[in-house]
Order: sequence, then structure tokens, then C-alpha cells
Amino acid sequence: MKIGNFDLLCDGVYIIAELSANHGGNIEIAKETIKAAKEIGANAIKLQTYTADTLTLDSDREDFIIKGGTLWDGKTMYELYQNASTPWEWHQALFDYARELDIDIFSSPFDKTAVDFLEQFDPPAYKIASFEITDYELIRYTAAKGRPMLISTGIATIDEIQDVVNICRNEGNTDIVLLKCTSAYPAPLEEANLRMIPSLADTFGVISGFSDHTLGITAPAVATALGARVIEKHFILDKNIGGEDAAFSLDRTAFSEMVHVVRNAEKLLGKVDYSMTEKKKESRRFSRSLYVVKDIKKGETFSEENIRSIRPGYGRHPKYLKETLGKKATKNYVFGEALLK
Repeated sequence: MKIGNFDLLCDGVYIIAELSANHGGNIEIAKETIKAAKEIGANAIKLQTYTADTLTLDSDREDFIIKGGTLWDGKTMYELYQNASTPWEWHQALFDYARELDIDIFSSPFDKTAVDFLEQFDPPAYKIASFEITDYELIRYTAAKGRPMLISTGIATIDEIQDVVNICRNEGNTDIVLLKCTSAYPAPLEEANLRMIPSLADTFGVISGFSDHTLGITAPAVATALGARVIEKHFILDKNIGGEDAAFSLDRTAFSEMVHVVRNAEKLLGKVDYSMTEKKKESRRFSRSLYVVKDIKKGETFSEENIRSIRPGYGRHPKYLKETLGKKATKNYVFGEALLK
């Protein structure tokens, strides 16, 4: 499965820098963020495409007031989304700029009109946000476009996850990535449950990844070790920009460190390889082998007094010690000589 020219099964971990609201209402900051994402090694920049009106109602009734210990308690949903949205009139310039820099760019559509709008930019993929996973018609409509589908599973039941996978497949779209996600901002480490990453892949027969809202860079490294093929993390140029997502976003320095850690984790994982490389062969000189530890005359018996398994490894394999003991020497041996046969 590919996103753009990146093969998720062969090219490593696909790292997405989530722009979200981290543009401060300034398109130049948005462009600088895209440029920085490219410079520090992200594979993609991701937008969110909605308006407050496509997400909710402009109402101050109790149902529409945010509460529950979030960063945004007391605001109405409309206020939050109005402040956090990326203007649709910016999209052409942002897509063009990202492509000039050769970094992938795509978005999360939040309704059918956003999908229709984004199609003109020929995005390499679509991302379905955690809270939209229950919007089956949105998922069906988006999947039908035939582009890779990245779907966050934050609030979904196992039945809902199966439903959306089936919806995509029924539309002929089998390019599906399920992202483990904890829909809390920031997400506590003890609620990350990263063991679900390999489970998502095994249970639903898809590629799995991680959309991270924890603080710091530990979780992406662990996710990589557990088999995540996609890592998504909110990215902000500088925390001083402020905004709705700044508190749980990584700045340039931290995001760069995260990329470095993920790439090192990939190196550490390596591959399953039992072959004897030249490096391994060279290192075997430090292993044990059979050596003469006391002068032996021809005809004398090999015993634990005159041969032992010691370092270095130029003699016979230690597995031959037992069968060698009790045999007669066919020549003279001197102390420190490797026993070769």
C-alpha cells in the first residue's frame, strides 16, 4: 500500500505532521510550518477541512458547551471550531507550496462538501478523524473516491471498527490504515494502550498505526517497536503561537527529536536474519572453542586437565568436548594450541 510514492510495507514508518489549528490564523505561519515539517523529516503535512457550520450549530444550549475536563471547557463547540479551522481559501496555496517542497499533503474532511472540495487537489490519501468514525455515510462517500483511508479509532467500539472496514471494502477500497488513538487532549500515558497497534492489524487485516495525543516523544518510539507503519503527531512551529492545540503539539525541536527516535527505532528493529554475516563471522573469534591448556604427548589421553573450552574461537566447536575427552592424542600438542580435530 502506498501513500504518494511511499510504500508503507517497505519504506519504513510514514510520519505525519498534523497542522490542525497550529497556524495562528496566519497563512504564512502555515507555510512556514509545512517547510519546517519537510526540513525535519516528516513525510507529510496534514490539514483539517471543515467550518464551524459543517461541524456543529451556533448554539449556547447546554449540549453544545464543552465540559468534562478538556482544554476547552466552557467554550461552545462553535467557538472552538471557528477558532481552530483552516480557511478553505488557503488550501490551494498550501497544497501548491507543499508540492513545491516535495512533502505529501492531505486532509481530514469532516463532511461530504469537504470531500468534494478536496478532490480538486488530488490528495494522496484521506484521514478520518476519531470523532467522525461513527459517520458511516462520510466514510462511505470518502472511501468511494478510491484513495488510501487513514482512520483513527479513538472512540470506536470493535463493532464500529469492523463496520467502517467493511464499508471501505464494499466500496472497493482496500487501502486502509487503522490508527490507534486515545481521544483525550493530551492523552494520559496509561490510557495509550499501544498493544492495540498489532491487534488492529491482526484483527482487521489492515495496516495499523498511531495517532498520538500524548505529551513527549516516548509513545511514537514504542508504537514503532510494536509495528506501527504510520505515526501522526500535532506539530507547531513555536508554542508561543498559541491556539487550541498548542498544549499537546510538539514544537520544531521536539518533533525533530521524535523523527530521530522513530528512525532509530526502525534501525533497531531491523529484520529477522539468522544468516552468518561477515560481521558475525569476524566476531566469532571472541567465542569459545577447544584449546590445549597443558602440554600433551602423542598417545596421551585427552582429559579435562589438558583441554578446555575457552576463548578465542579458532579451535573446534565446544560441542565436540564430550566426544573428544578420553580419546588418544595422535600427535604432540603444546600449551595454548587450538585443538582443530
